[in-house]
Amino acid sequence: MGMTLTEKILARAAGQSAVKPGDNVWIAVDILLSHDICGPGTIGIFQREFGKDARVWDREKVVLLPDHYIFTKDDKAHRNVDILRAFAKEQRLPYFYDPGTRRYQGVCHVALPQAGHVRPGEVIFGTDSHTCTHGAFGAFASGIGNTDAGFILGTGKLLVKVPETLRFTLRGVKPDYIMAKDMILKIIGDIGVEGANYCAMEFNGDAVSALSLDERMTLCNMAVEAGAKNGIMAPDDTVLDYVRKRTHKAFEPVFGDPGATVAREYTTDVSRLEPCVAEPHSPAKFALARERTNVKIDRVYIGSCTGGKLTDFVAAATILKRRKVKVDTFLVPATQEIADALATPRSGGQSLVEIFQAAGCLDIAPPSCAACLGGPVDTFGRTQAREVVVSTTNRNFIGRMGSKDAPIYLASPLTAAASAVTGHITDPREFL
Repeated sequence: MGMTLTEKILARAAGQSAVKPGDNVWIAVDILLSHDICGPGTIGIFQREFGKDARVWDREKVVLLPDHYIFTKDDKAHRNVDILRAFAKEQRLPYFYDPGTRRYQGVCHVALPQAGHVRPGEVIFGTDSHTCTHGAFGAFASGIGNTDAGFILGTGKLLVKVPETLRFTLRGVKPDYIMAKDMILKIIGDIGVEGANYCAMEFNGDAVSALSLDERMTLCNMAVEAGAKNGIMAPDDTVLDYVRKRTHKAFEPVFGDPGATVAREYTTDVSRLEPCVAEPHSPAKFALARERTNVKIDRVYIGSCTGGKLTDFVAAATILKRRKVKVDTFLVPATQEIADALATPRSGGQSLVEIFQAAGCLDIAPPSCAACLGGPVDTFGRTQAREVVVSTTNRNFIGRMGSKDAPIYLASPLTAAASAVTGHITDPREFL
């Protein structure tokens, strides 16, 4: 019956002609990603198991992208970056993107493809659950723990159980008021946070093909919120053109076999979707934005690997242009490349930064994860007690953005911006 896209990538990485769900196979790793939160632990395990003088298996395949707790006065956060800095120097790693230098990139999941480290058909592991973002480029990408990462540092291999594939077909013409965030929140709302446990969530359909790469990344990024091992979609010309412009390394795209068996199939007509939110404290607590207008909010947060891409800020600007926000509105671009684009004049001569400033948003923060993972007390955008937040991030767990008493509603940049203007959860169709 053939193999799915995920199965074919894993079969090639294992050096086998075929694999099936449930098989345990040793696979060769193309990229290992780590950052300042998990990097020190990974390094410690690597040195404990392979020796203080051990060398990583392949310097070209290790990428260290500090991003979580970067712009802070916290000494422990600085120490984590110092450990990465020392390890990169000792190992002569070419891909350490040091904060405070011109090489600094920003949030790892958006920076990794921008810096040319994501290629279709390859295997990417990262010490962060949202590594699944890179499935948008036709790669097998998954988050792992420090122990597995330490083993990869020493061997370049990992034992993996081949996941079943769930196929999500998105069809129809997407309305202007709907974004990929609405699509994935609807899917997670339907199947639940355990609906794709240790499965590959494969996205296809004409509505997926019509999405920008930024939006495709949003779909794959939040696959883990349904428990998935990875999110993935077949690479098309949009992906191949992007990747070829950003890497000098050869790669070979992989495509699933027509008619390959999958565990379950789901179909969503995106033309019928409505703007939505995920209520506290789970990404699966789906609700329509128009049915939650009674929820008054204290702040809006637009940023993160999920909601801090250029497409996200362009969407927010369509609402905020020539309007004023009623609540504190925090803006955090995911990478320096995006930050530069925000400051660049667009058609009409006005930059996105100028639109946001005129709307009364707070100053744009330097690129980082910032309050998406709470962080030290001086983290930009960190929630305080009982502040009700509408956020474009990917998780709304208790304490996720700082205070344990702060309810967080997840939403698209359009819904977040509309809510910032009114001071309560708002369907963006009121402004479009």
